Amino acid sequence: MFLSEGRRKSAVLANIICVLFWGFSFISIKAAVRVFPPMTLGVIRFAIAIVLLFIVYRLSPQRLSTKEKTGALKADLPLLIGSGLAGVTFYFFCENNGVALVTASEASIIVAAIPVLTITAEWAAAKLRRNAEGRLGWRHWLGAFVSVAGVILTAGVSFSLSGSAAGYFYMGGAALCWVAYGFLTKPLFDRGRPRIYIVFWQNFFGFLGFLPFAFLERSSWGTPSLSILFHVLFLAVCCSALGYWLYAWSLEILGVSVSAVFINLIPVVTVAAGFFILGDRLTILQWVGAALVLTGVYLTVLPQRSRGVRP
Repeated sequence: MFLSEGRRKSAVLANIICVLFWGFSFISIKAAVRVFPPMTLGVIRFAIAIVLLFIVYRLSPQRLSTKEKTGALKADLPLLIGSGLAGVTFYFFCENNGVALVTASEASIIVAAIPVLTITAEWAAAKLRRNAEGRLGWRHWLGAFVSVAGVILTAGVSFSLSGSAAGYFYMGGAALCWVAYGFLTKPLFDRGRPRIYIVFWQNFFGFLGFLPFAFLERSSWGTPSLSILFHVLFLAVCCSALGYWLYAWSLEILGVSVSAVFINLIPVVTVAAGFFILGDRLTILQWVGAALVLTGVYLTVLPQRSRGVRP
């Protein structure tokens, strides 16, 4: 498969911006959950996101006609519901519960397995289909494992097992949910569906999935301050609406495995934010870890050039 240099670079840039948003999101989530329980926060941020995405979709020149949309939705409904629940509802359910039971270091390291799980799943799928073109090169594997090693160092060398089996189960579930999200989204692009159409319906079904959980949290709802509202808006606009749209851009052009490796840049962004904004001190091993993550991402993206570039 040949990619133009411009399309490849645009997808890489989109994923980097997405990772920057998601890396900073932990600061806003930490502030917002003091007022809104985790799943209630999900309802609020994705409710705002789907309103914004709907407006953009209505203004988009790539929107489907009423007749096209009716036919597309009928065919795409299983994938849209599945990817929305996997990548939005269940991912955040597992991650929020997991982070509450294990250390931040453990959580980031378990999530760092996403690229390896994704590449393994793609390799197995290609093997079952006997599809030689779908098999991955050694740089994909090396890049994924190098990035995982980098996350382990970046998360801190004091990593130790917390002993919370439930916490490991939840975080492992979050990783699997994100892998499923990628594989359920890619066929929609193969069908030629517009990016904004895909992201809107995924956010919509993910939002619906949050509602039962939020209802159970209603006794813990609080009254937000102005600063909390700003954090919620950042999560809704930048991390939900724009973040998922940018990641979908990467999925469409770079594919599932390459896009997944960028996820391991998130702890690097979070640690860097702590260094530059909060004044946290970083160890030499954390700097080495950040460099390894960057190297792993570069190794994964590099094979795109080796396959040739069509102008």
